[in-house]
Amino acid sequence: MAEINTLIEMGFTKERAEKALAVTNNKGVEPAMEWLLAHADDPLVEAGHTLGSSSSSGSAATAAASAAAEEPAPSSSAEPPAATDAEAKSLKCDDCGKLFKNQDEVEFHAAKTNHSNFSESTEEKKPLTEEEKKAQLQLLEERMKQKRKEREDKEKAEALERERLRIKAGKDLQDARQRMQEQEMQKLVEQRRREKIEEQKARERVRAQIEADKQARKLAAAGKTAQEAPAAAAPPVPVTNPNPAPKVSYDQARIQLRLPDGRTLTQTFGAKEQLAAVKLFLQMNAAEYTQEGSFKLMTSFPKKIFTADDFEKPLELLGLVPSAVIIVSKGSPN
Repeated sequence: MAEINTLIEMGFTKERAEKALAVTNNKGVEPAMEWLLAHADDPLVEAGHTLGSSSSSGSAATAAASAAAEEPAPSSSAEPPAATDAEAKSLKCDDCGKLFKNQDEVEFHAAKTNHSNFSESTEEKKPLTEEEKKAQLQLLEERMKQKRKEREDKEKAEALERERLRIKAGKDLQDARQRMQEQEMQKLVEQRRREKIEEQKARERVRAQIEADKQARKLAAAGKTAQEAPAAAAPPVPVTNPNPAPKVSYDQARIQLRLPDGRTLTQTFGAKEQLAAVKLFLQMNAAEYTQEGSFKLMTSFPKKIFTADDFEKPLELLGLVPSAVIIVSKGSPN
């Protein structure tokens, strides 16, 4: 129906449009138009598509024929009847004066121009001359070019719109993925920052505890010195043994830490420093032991597992002077 309507808009009748499409095997408007222009003067093949059989133009002729059949035959002596109206050869638009061959052209003209006054006419619509055919062919070609251009422009616009929507959808998807990645990265950065803060606080607490222990030891040492000063002024006690064995004192402790993965950490501490200093040294040099209660320290000979109370005792009191090997194992101390 779309191809038939296109041909009707170009000025062809519905019957000729249907015939042209049937002859060209419905290959499209252009082959049908070329066939119509090549057979512009050929009569319609279908007998029912002639003007005399149209509903509007044939009604008057049919009525006249019926009336003539019902009237009695005139006698030979009577005068011949008056001549009837001439036979209608076309339909005419009273609004613009344009002639049409059949009812389909009238309906198309009425739908296109909104004209409503039509009448039968004895004038015959003349066939197109060669110049008129060429002019009509040129007009039809221009219309086809215009319609083709409009169709191409419409297809280009639709293709551009589809491409724009595709690009926009891809960009929106990419932006959404990028936002999700940025959010995940921010979460990781924030989590790492909190972990660093917690580690820094833990180390500061350990350092503060060690510093407090040092100050306490200094104060204790100062008080002990003040108490021993009067005793030094007293007369020396006579020695019964003229050759006593020299007493060896150590003020340093060389500690070796053996980790479960085979690594060793060695450091020299003061003999009066607490075992907590050894623990801090381990935490500062092995990140996996920064969490409190995740490991325990022990010696193999004599076998001893250091408890939480032992971390507050000096190394010399724990028997780790002048050197000792401490084994680090995973697990919480008792």
